[in-house]
Amino acid sequence: MLVALQYMIIAIFGHARQAIVYAMMVDYFRYRGYEVKYVRNYTDVDDKIIKRANELGKNALEFSQEQIKETEIDMNGLHITEADVKTKASEYIEKIIKFIEKLIEKGCAYSTKSGDVYYRVRKFKDYGKLSNRNIDELVNGVRIEIGEEKEDPLDFALWKSAKPNEISWPSPWGDGRPGWHIECSCMAMDTLGETIDIHGGGKDLIFPHHENEIAQSEAYTGKEFAHYWSHCGLIKINGEKMSKSLGNSLTIRDALKMYNYEVIKFLFFCKHYTSDIDIIDADYLLAERHMYYFYNTIAKMQEIIKEYNGNAEGNRESDDISDTIKEKFIEAMDDDFNTPVAIAYLHTIIKYANTLIKKLNENNKEQISNTLARMWKETSEVYGVLGLFKQDPNEFIKDLRNKYLNKLNITEEYITSKIKERKEAKQNKNYELADAIRKELTEKGIILNDTNSETNWDIEMLY
Repeated sequence: MLVALQYMIIAIFGHARQAIVYAMMVDYFRYRGYEVKYVRNYTDVDDKIIKRANELGKNALEFSQEQIKETEIDMNGLHITEADVKTKASEYIEKIIKFIEKLIEKGCAYSTKSGDVYYRVRKFKDYGKLSNRNIDELVNGVRIEIGEEKEDPLDFALWKSAKPNEISWPSPWGDGRPGWHIECSCMAMDTLGETIDIHGGGKDLIFPHHENEIAQSEAYTGKEFAHYWSHCGLIKINGEKMSKSLGNSLTIRDALKMYNYEVIKFLFFCKHYTSDIDIIDADYLLAERHMYYFYNTIAKMQEIIKEYNGNAEGNRESDDISDTIKEKFIEAMDDDFNTPVAIAYLHTIIKYANTLIKKLNENNKEQISNTLARMWKETSEVYGVLGLFKQDPNEFIKDLRNKYLNKLNITEEYITSKIKERKEAKQNKNYELADAIRKELTEKGIILNDTNSETNWDIEMLY
């Protein structure tokens, strides 16, 4: 299976979603037994990159390389499967030029006096087939920029002539650089062949970028460029599109400083990958609550499995659901990677595990520990495909607690000292003081749970 994915090099939060989604697809295909070659394209030279590099007084390629390194750090922070091949447009200049020359030979492209090369959109009869647009309707609203020498307003640039203070390479048409669209076709076809299985990217790339890729690629080869197109939904923050001008842009690194990478993955997987996501602040809290609940349950499961030597292949509870875990997961994921359904069933699994934990006694410890062992084996296997539950449960719980304790401006040492003080007050029959301590902690956002042997504490915001 040949999979191509495109990225600009700026690691914004929307690209985190794409990275997580397409790594998930690759992981799931491999889980199901497919061989996958996964390619990630980096556009390291284009108008925006050149403009930003000039503003910073840097060479465009040096600036791009810095950004790619930073993006790779962010991708590692997300703990996702690496691409098998990572391509950069600047490394394909010679092949891009040959690609363009062939399109000119076929009459699908033309050069201008100024050294630009354009693709003749009307030469490709199927133009608009991906975005379901009529070519005649596209003319409305399209205008030729000053200095452009297009035969038709719809034609798009394959090669751009060199401008002052811009990086450039020699070509048969003069010094210049490739247009954005041609880069991606050339890189994808060079690494994956003339026809690839799945081409991915953000929904915002459908038109004109992916439409242009199809036109130039299929004109070049006479073959279908991609069997399937997969487009990831876009992200809004509190109802607004992410934008630097709006001051609500969020980088992957910013997100990782605030949230555990599994919390981010869980948040994304609660929505189908094709859906746009409008993330409000409360969504992060809800995702953290769910993951806290899951990991608390997993920690208890592991304790019982260890204490009673739970055996995943041993005798289990009669109403065990562990045999359905893999089946339900595959059923959901085979339906266009329906992670929301898979996540919904995860709640059923964890709820059932808690029911078993509450039922545990000396008479059923073997069956229940075996059942929990089987459940954990199946759950960790299939939800591990989504990159979930890869961490030590106690460490995850501790880190999240500490995060919220800092928010509440309270320490664990203070809480334990108050619990000790309360215990002494109860032993001395000073119930008024004991109640006052509980009330004090409650007002600070700490909840207490008394058992026969001890008092446990937790954070109200995580429930």
